[in-house]
Amino acid sequence: MKFILAKKIGMSQVFKEDGLVVPVTRVQAGPCQITQVNDENKKFVQIGLGEAKKDSLPKPQSGHLKDLKQSKWIKEFAVESVGNIKRGDEITVETFSIGDKVNVFGESKGKGFAGVVKRHHFAGAPASHGHKHDLRAPGSIGAGGVQRVFKGMRMAGRMGGNQVTVKNLEIVEIHPETDELYIKGAVPGGRNGLIVIIGDGELKIKTAPQPVEQNVSEPTSELIIEEKPEEKKEEDKKEKETI
Repeated sequence: MKFILAKKIGMSQVFKEDGLVVPVTRVQAGPCQITQVNDENKKFVQIGLGEAKKDSLPKPQSGHLKDLKQSKWIKEFAVESVGNIKRGDEITVETFSIGDKVNVFGESKGKGFAGVVKRHHFAGAPASHGHKHDLRAPGSIGAGGVQRVFKGMRMAGRMGGNQVTVKNLEIVEIHPETDELYIKGAVPGGRNGLIVIIGDGELKIKTAPQPVEQNVSEPTSELIIEEKPEEKKEEDKKEKETI
């Protein structure tokens, strides 16, 4: 399984070689740094995306990332085997290929408090023949003999802001220079929202560069004093006078 975190940029379109127009969603995927690796009973890999503002993270999270970049978003993924993955490595868009089928998870746009017509697509009451103030009302919500409202009744309430999954989307283009993926179709959420991309295949890891040890030469204990040219001339004069 391969996965990555991404930020939604917006929608666009791509022209194929045969002239077919494909609607795509541009997302900035990674680079994601690996912030934690657990190889015990519960095997998972934790990755982070983005850079948080200064002093905007809680102290526990800031301390967890003290030796890494302060990531704005952090997610964990269960894996079968950790392998050679280490803390500090990176996941880039190059882990995916053109034509891969992926599942995209995101949070839908929040609509606030909505009525039944907008939330559940009720048709509403007729607009004439005595209907005055109940054009978008829900109508009856239950029988009179039950004396209660059954669970699951479609009524007005908070709409949106839920996790939405869109499956079997195709990756159309990959741009490693800008860390962008072009995914066919629409993905949930608004601009700059976080989305999670998961697909089948092997996860490619970009190993973090190891620090190079520099050999610092030990300072010598000898003290070298340079003579000034004026002092040297005076010494030469004194030598001539003595001769």
